[in-house]
Amino acid sequence: MKKIISALALSCILFTETTTAQLNGIIPQPVQIKFATTEGHFILDPQTLLLADSLINPANFLNEYLLNYYGFNLKKNSKGTKHGISLSIDKHINTKEGQYTLSVNKQDVKITGNSAQAVFYGVQSLIQLLPAEKTSAKSLKLPAVNIVDYPRFAYRGMHLDVSRHFFDVAFIKKYIDYLALHKLNNFHWHLTDDQGWRIEIKKHPKLTAISAWRNGTIIGLYPGTGNDGQRYGGYYTQEDVKEVIRYAADRYINVIPEIDVPAHSMAVLAAYPEFGTEPTKKYEVAQTWGIFNRLNNVLQPTEQTFKFLEEVLTEVITLFPSPYIHIGGDEASKIWWKKSSVSQKIMKDNNLKDESALQSYFIHRIEKIVNSKGKTIIGWDEILDGGLAPNAIVMSWRGEKGGISAAKQKHKVIMTPENMMYFNHSQFLKDDSLTAARYVPLKTVYDYDPVPTALTVSEAKYIWGAQGNLWSEYISNPAKLNYMLFPRLDALSEVLWSPKEKRNYKDFQNRLKTQFKRYDLMKINYSKRYLTNLYP
Repeated sequence: MKKIISALALSCILFTETTTAQLNGIIPQPVQIKFATTEGHFILDPQTLLLADSLINPANFLNEYLLNYYGFNLKKNSKGTKHGISLSIDKHINTKEGQYTLSVNKQDVKITGNSAQAVFYGVQSLIQLLPAEKTSAKSLKLPAVNIVDYPRFAYRGMHLDVSRHFFDVAFIKKYIDYLALHKLNNFHWHLTDDQGWRIEIKKHPKLTAISAWRNGTIIGLYPGTGNDGQRYGGYYTQEDVKEVIRYAADRYINVIPEIDVPAHSMAVLAAYPEFGTEPTKKYEVAQTWGIFNRLNNVLQPTEQTFKFLEEVLTEVITLFPSPYIHIGGDEASKIWWKKSSVSQKIMKDNNLKDESALQSYFIHRIEKIVNSKGKTIIGWDEILDGGLAPNAIVMSWRGEKGGISAAKQKHKVIMTPENMMYFNHSQFLKDDSLTAARYVPLKTVYDYDPVPTALTVSEAKYIWGAQGNLWSEYISNPAKLNYMLFPRLDALSEVLWSPKEKRNYKDFQNRLKTQFKRYDLMKINYSKRYLTNLYP
């Protein structure tokens, strides 16, 4: 009998990882988490001291969150304290990349990591132990817990298209905070496309004077029911870009700019038609969506064009500390190169057998420019067409085929297949608002595994990670963007961070209930249909 009682007592102290999920709302699910109910609670209040050494960014993020949502922050202290929160680096305990440990008991809270970035991730888990609802109390209870945690994938990304619809710097910062709260570490900033150029290039001012503005936008789902006739646009100055990069760096997020070539260039050609295959044509910034096979939007692969692109990329690379520059490379209609005598002569002069080889030639030339400045290119999987550039990283969006091919060629791969990772598509069979035409429900996102079964163990090592994409054709304001993003961002974060064997959709749904309360606290818009057990 005593043995039975002892066993019951022990089970009360240390919950199994299956049952602990009912007590916490931590997303993404940690590698190990154990609650100790006999240890009581840590009381967090304005008198609590914060021992952070030189870990300024994790400490500041925690204090800003406390101030924003609970009305107080903590006093920083450089000396040890018996009742407080300590942040520190310990590479001996935390041996894996990005690993942290978080322990909470009645006396103190300790977060250690193998880097400042890992400590920052520990702070995100600590935040999710705080009450998820508004409280007037000036003291908060934290449950006693021990967490050991580290990410599954090195690359954990989220994309945002600001060409179709523009979002100001204030919102971009909020977006970066959303990524930080979910332990993502890369922000893919889609800055250029047919519908607008969004970054200041001082050597080519017409890119913001002309290319950043369109004279109307289609109404409704493509091909649309009309055009609103309203001038629309905007761009980020180079000072804006620096501000965003600084803000992201404080949250350990790398900002990857995308300058999309050789297609998706109608906005460029509206300002500089001489770089197109029809240099005498009057181009306009696109007012509609879709792939422009019938409208010329490809750049002519001349020395004049490459000089222009080198000047653009030089300014971009100077601005962005990211080791990676995304150069697009997708959806280039070959018919315009076929029709162009100039392109055909370039093919002949360079012994290129077809237009796919010309596409490869174009990407190789851009890669040389980027590599010469110490950076690496990322491109959509079309950069495989005609032969992959030597050092390129492939972002596989047309399913997994491109990613599998690149991994077999020993290139890094970021998986982002449209039917699973595109959050501009509907999350319900009948959605609450206008979206792109496909159906990508929450469970589809959650169930995705970025490592294809077609790869061997050695080939699978080239799967660097995955990314969610948010294209903005039908997303014109922050409220709509949040509606499309949440809670699919939560599912993405767990796909990228948590061990595959720890993922369980029903358990994830239980934890989402707490997360929705947190979104209410943070005034983040999401579909309330998720609150009525309509989990697709």
